[in-house]
Amino acid sequence: MKFADYKPYLSPALAKTTDLVVKRGKGAYLYDEEGNAYLDFVQGIAVNALGHCHPAVSKAISDQADTLINASFNMVNFPTTLELARRIAEKAPGRLGCTFFSNGGAEANDGAIKLARAYTKRPCIIAFKGSFHGRTVGATSITGSNSKYRKYYEPLMGGVYFAPYPCRDLCPEGYDEDQRADYCLKELQSLFNYLVAPETVAAIIIEPVMGEGGYVVPPKKFLRALREICDKHGILLVFDEIQCGYGRTGKMFASENFDVIPDIMTLGKAIAGGLPMSAIVSTPEIMEEWHPGMHGTTFGGNPVCAAAALAVLDEFEKEDILENVQKQGDYLRERLTGLWKKYPNIIADVRGLGLMQGVEFRNDDGTPSAQRFGKVREFCLENHMLILGCGVYGNGMRWATPLNVTREDLDKGLDIFEKALASL
Repeated sequence: MKFADYKPYLSPALAKTTDLVVKRGKGAYLYDEEGNAYLDFVQGIAVNALGHCHPAVSKAISDQADTLINASFNMVNFPTTLELARRIAEKAPGRLGCTFFSNGGAEANDGAIKLARAYTKRPCIIAFKGSFHGRTVGATSITGSNSKYRKYYEPLMGGVYFAPYPCRDLCPEGYDEDQRADYCLKELQSLFNYLVAPETVAAIIIEPVMGEGGYVVPPKKFLRALREICDKHGILLVFDEIQCGYGRTGKMFASENFDVIPDIMTLGKAIAGGLPMSAIVSTPEIMEEWHPGMHGTTFGGNPVCAAAALAVLDEFEKEDILENVQKQGDYLRERLTGLWKKYPNIIADVRGLGLMQGVEFRNDDGTPSAQRFGKVREFCLENHMLILGCGVYGNGMRWATPLNVTREDLDKGLDIFEKALASL
């Protein structure tokens, strides 16, 4: 079977990074129809928390599918979904613990906007340049990682304002981490002074660690200051943890790296081990203002997805996944930093937390190099390794390994990556 034979039947809107037709997956590997193995360091864009077809997850899916596939969570209750809600409440920071289940990240972020507006009775939302929140109209409206995601779709949802995220691309050249935090906080205050009164703002929504926009870790003082600003003005702080949450940074939730608790948290991607599921998690008081009928879903809270999600949580404990993320993440960061020192004219930066590590490529003159990343990606694919880009200039590479990745597989991927750098 060749992808080219079926391409006419598929919308070109879904950009394809390869023409591979894969038949099965196991752990960190995908296999095409000829049985060729590909080291998969994309994992469905950080979806497969435990790799492809983890036995416990597959069994949970199979057992639940043999019992009940769906009857709509707005009609009846499912034991797996009820138990998942309880276990999320056990693990969520602070008083977060009341959950609305959805199907994907964009849908969850749309719901978070509605919840914030319903609770505060305010119309406006502040998001950040560089952030990515999804591709529905609502999520696109608060996405600022690349103008291509908004092209031809204006006018989008109103009442949205953007402030700069504290990353190098959005701050004056030469600023260190502390200066970037101060600059972005000053720009946020300027937004309040000139464009949107804080008493009209329902929520400030941010990725506590930036994903699509470039795998950027913000300064702790910045997120802590956002918490203080929201408390001062009665604004809800929303953390989009769709990609950075659920163990990816070495903590169960990315917010725990900064000791900041949001008012609303959105989860997705890794939550159900590869099945489509997301969640909006908030406090009981905030959720109380989301009255029956103000939001809904047909497939959200699906019992099969919930069964898979419970299996993921079980394995997190049995396999001590968070410790593995920290251990292997430190090793990955050390190796990547060594390659940065070895190839300073190719690599501009290495950054991240846990197994959420990003590499930024540069030209000899220091400008962003999407071309060099493209050559690295081609080399990796030719050598049977899948990688994925990020960043507004297309010059970033994100490492999204399984959270239970082994040292052996990391070394194999790093060896291919180093050979790709050497080929440049």
